Amino acid sequence: MSLPLKELISIGAKQLRDAGVADAEIDAKELYCFMQNMDRTALMLRWQEVLQDNQCEAYFDLIERRASRVPLQHITGRQEFMGLPFEVNDKVLIPRQDTETMVEDALELLDKGTLRRQEYTGGLGKGTDVLDLCCGSGAIGISIAKLAKGAHVTCSDLSKEALEVAQRNARLNDCKSVKFTESDMFDAFCGRLGKKKFNLIISNPPYIPPSVIEGLEPEVREHEPMMALDGGEDGLDFYRIIAQQAPEHLKKGGVLMLEIGFDQKDAVKELLQETGRFEKIVGLTDLTGKDRIIVAILSKNPQKTA
Repeated sequence: MSLPLKELISIGAKQLRDAGVADAEIDAKELYCFMQNMDRTALMLRWQEVLQDNQCEAYFDLIERRASRVPLQHITGRQEFMGLPFEVNDKVLIPRQDTETMVEDALELLDKGTLRRQEYTGGLGKGTDVLDLCCGSGAIGISIAKLAKGAHVTCSDLSKEALEVAQRNARLNDCKSVKFTESDMFDAFCGRLGKKKFNLIISNPPYIPPSVIEGLEPEVREHEPMMALDGGEDGLDFYRIIAQQAPEHLKKGGVLMLEIGFDQKDAVKELLQETGRFEKIVGLTDLTGKDRIIVAILSKNPQKTA
């Protein structure tokens, strides 16, 4: 059957709504744009076109996949982050807008030494060494490498498959200087000649408790890698490791920046405070006003802890 484009997308959107897909109308249009390799502006210019049988069938095949709750980004293979294109698949977490807020804060910190226009470090200096810990797709580290002058970025992850995606994303964004290290947290940075140190360690680690994962949308629960979601029983397992080990991998005056769950600010701040190794521990919110980021500086005068 042939259908006008407007009707085709209307039918697709209804199928997605009936399947419980959020933003059904947007996804219906995005899938058509993906199928035809066009942008949304071109879509509107073709709004009155009539599609032939084979085109309709191809489109409804995509709609059926999305209606089965496969993430849109896994169908298109792409997600924009910080205005840059990133390849995504089921081996990496899909980059979220919430994380863009942290990257914007990191860029400000690297450029001016400020956070949200308030003096913070006084500057980290040029030739800054940055570690994107638990890098997944590499969205954080590659964005910093692309947008921050003079930053030397290392991306690390335990997942070899995730690192392969991150390496492709570095090539996609022409970031040839980014280094990639397969590592279980900081293990690979402890060598015979000492511990590798950085000016900035930034991370979006797994932080969701298993009990919460069970209630997430199918797109997340069934299609994104569990190792990138599961933060242990209380969601804090990786923050405990980072709090204890990050100080040994930060240069003098180095900064730790962490994405957190909306209800984890106090717990993560306490973990950092308990080490006696950090100062200026602050929490920052995302665009919706939810707690999303913790920033801390390696203390010049560490306190003794019991």
